[in-house]
Amino acid sequence: MYKLLIVDDEYQIRNGLATYFPWNEIGFEVVGQAENGIKALEFIRTTPVDIILADIVMPMMNGIELAKELNQRDSKIKLIFLSGYQDFEYAQQAVNLGVKKYIVKSTKFDELARVFSSLKKELDQEFFPEKPLSQNSLSQSGQNYNQKIIASVKKYVTENYQEATLYSAASLIKMNPFYLSRFFKQETGTNFSDFLLAVKMQKATEFLQDVSQSIDDVSKAVGYNSPKNFTRTFKSFYGKSPREFRKENH
Repeated sequence: MYKLLIVDDEYQIRNGLATYFPWNEIGFEVVGQAENGIKALEFIRTTPVDIILADIVMPMMNGIELAKELNQRDSKIKLIFLSGYQDFEYAQQAVNLGVKKYIVKSTKFDELARVFSSLKKELDQEFFPEKPLSQNSLSQSGQNYNQKIIASVKKYVTENYQEATLYSAASLIKMNPFYLSRFFKQETGTNFSDFLLAVKMQKATEFLQDVSQSIDDVSKAVGYNSPKNFTRTFKSFYGKSPREFRKENH
C-alpha cells in the first residue's frame, strides 16, 4: 500500500475523501490529513508518505508554496493538486513544479479512481521494476469497485441520516448527483431516496424504544423539523403511527 496524505483546509472535503473513497481497493492507504501546507510539512517529518493530494488555495501555506518547498527539498513524494480553480496559471505552475496531476474538485468519483490507478502503476514501475503487476488483482479490484462505491454511499447515509441528501453524498464521493442516482438504482435496485427513508425510519423505531423521548424528540433525531410530517411519513412507511408503534412495543 502506498501511503497518502490528504491536505485541504475544508474539513468536510478532506474527511469525505479520506473516509468514503475506497483507497485500499486501488493500492493506497490514507495515513493522515492536514489543513494546510505547513501542517503537511510537519506531518511528513515524522510519518513516511508516498503521495500528497492537496488543495491549492489554503491559508498559511497554499498548495503552490507546498510544491515549491518539496521541490527545494528534492522530495520523492508525489504531489497531486485537487482544486476548484480551473485556472491555466495554476496548472502551469503545477507542471513546472513537478506536480503529477491537476484534478478539479468537481471531477467525478470514477475519474479520481482512474487518476490514482494510473499513478499506482507508475509507482509500481518506479519502486518495483522487477515485479510485474498482477492482472488478476487488478481485475478483482475492478469487479469490486462498484460495490465499494455503493458501500461508501450507504456508510455515509447510515452515519449522517439526519442531514444526508443525494447532493451531499454525491459531493463526498466526487460524483454527479444525477449519475449517482442512476448508479445507485442500477446497483441496488432501490432509489437513493428510498434507502435514505428506510434508514431514517429504522432509526426512528430504535429511538421510539426509549419512552423518555417524546415524539417531537424522535422526529428531530431523524432529521424532521415538523413532527406532523414525521408522523405522516412513519405511518405511511409502517402502517401505524409512532404512538401506536410505541404502544405495541411496550
